[in-house]
Amino acid sequence: MTRTQRLFQLMQALRSLPAPVTAATLAQEMSVDPRTIYRDINTLREMGAVIDGEAGYGFTMIEDHALPPMGFENDELEALVLGLREVQEIGDPALSRAAGQALTKLQARLPEKQAHRLRHAALHVHRFTEIPAPGIDVRDLRRATWEEVRIRFGYRDRAGAATVREADPLTISYFDRSHCLLAYCHLRQDFRAFRLDRMEGLEVLEASFRPRRVPMLRDYMARLKEGAKQWREGDRAERPHSR
Repeated sequence: MTRTQRLFQLMQALRSLPAPVTAATLAQEMSVDPRTIYRDINTLREMGAVIDGEAGYGFTMIEDHALPPMGFENDELEALVLGLREVQEIGDPALSRAAGQALTKLQARLPEKQAHRLRHAALHVHRFTEIPAPGIDVRDLRRATWEEVRIRFGYRDRAGAATVREADPLTISYFDRSHCLLAYCHLRQDFRAFRLDRMEGLEVLEASFRPRRVPMLRDYMARLKEGAKQWREGDRAERPHSR
């Protein structure tokens, strides 16, 4: 780890750990000795960060020089907090951690009154049904989707039958009970949804399908909406008429 990387990591630790945070806690968090923490704290102060505290007491990030102040309307702030907490609850592990880090960075950029409102927001997200863990590294899947390149993976269906699929990834949908990849499956020659917890051995291939991802996804979503519409109409037709 370079010194610059260590300073960025120290800033993130000061943002996210309960304040005041001691040098010993920071040293354990960053796998360095406390003397390195004291030197790096002084460096950050020289660079413009306002860090309250001293050895034996602990440190608190008062003003983060790397993040200029921001202002939001109260409703905007509540919406941001709710959205990020929803991602913490339903996102894959990497995305969930990123949402938590984004919350701490957002708090560091807000005026103190709004930072207090963020810490004690009136809206919270709780899910009591555990979402199955992905069987793959979703960061690689997101990268392949964004770069519009084909993927290969093992997949087990509901009955446990195993196949190897090659697919063009279109989007990842975060549902209440599972996460799904919406894709064009080359084995089935059609659009398919794959649960992430049933995928394994993800390979990102070199074959590109750029720039067809957006129109393909538009076609798939139109088909899903049409199927949902037909299901609703069929469901209403089967209901007895009220008297």
